[in-house]
Amino acid sequence: MADILSTIAEATKFRVKASKEVISDTAVRDMAYASGKGDFAFEKALGEEGMSYILECKKASPSKGIIAEFFPFIDIAKSYEEAGASAISVLTEPEWFKGDIGYLRQISREVKIPCLRKDFVVDEYMIYEAKANGASAVLLICSILTAKQLGEYIRIADELGLSALVEAHDQHEAQIAVGEGARIVGVNNRDLKDFTVDPLNCLRLREYVPDDVLFVAESGIKTHDDITRLLINKVDAVLIGESVMRAPDKKAFMDELRYGA
Repeated sequence: MADILSTIAEATKFRVKASKEVISDTAVRDMAYASGKGDFAFEKALGEEGMSYILECKKASPSKGIIAEFFPFIDIAKSYEEAGASAISVLTEPEWFKGDIGYLRQISREVKIPCLRKDFVVDEYMIYEAKANGASAVLLICSILTAKQLGEYIRIADELGLSALVEAHDQHEAQIAVGEGARIVGVNNRDLKDFTVDPLNCLRLREYVPDDVLFVAESGIKTHDDITRLLINKVDAVLIGESVMRAPDKKAFMDELRYGA
């Protein structure tokens, strides 16, 4: 039986094929370039002194089901910005995460901080589509791309002025990411094949990513102690999804993460 990551990646290929029938490859490229070259704002935000926080707008996930029945995504994004987020991650995968490219387009217009398109990029079309819809960055997942694809997608993102957050889950993937020129590597503590979370995964892989490459810890980060441990281990940024989505007071949640109870 195929793991969920492979299943989502395959479904995404069909989604892209359908999208191309509405907006062609040529048209989406033209839209991306017409929006003007980006300035790598996401990368700059993560390079600031201290811990940077990427907060996620996520209605649902395969492991948790519906996280937010009521999903005023613009209000959520604005509350993240007001709480001190460095950037916003916007889910655009529609079937398992109930995301939408329209969420990215609207949020990017309403906030001043950079937005990451969080999806399962399997075609360069999705990178151009991200840029055309206001993204400052795209997620590239090593597990669903060949090394050649990854290198090419990083190059396309660079050409558009988009930052590429390259996600790895093990030593091999981290080394491929660095070898293909990633300037931002994220290590997901959640195994997307079976959804188990290992909070120490990112710390084990830190040594395989050079200090001049920005390092992001993803998943399973909930407390001030978690943040302290990550800072000690030279982690530049964290991506936080479910825990901040469920927090009734986003600013209080962020203050506790930063400063403790």
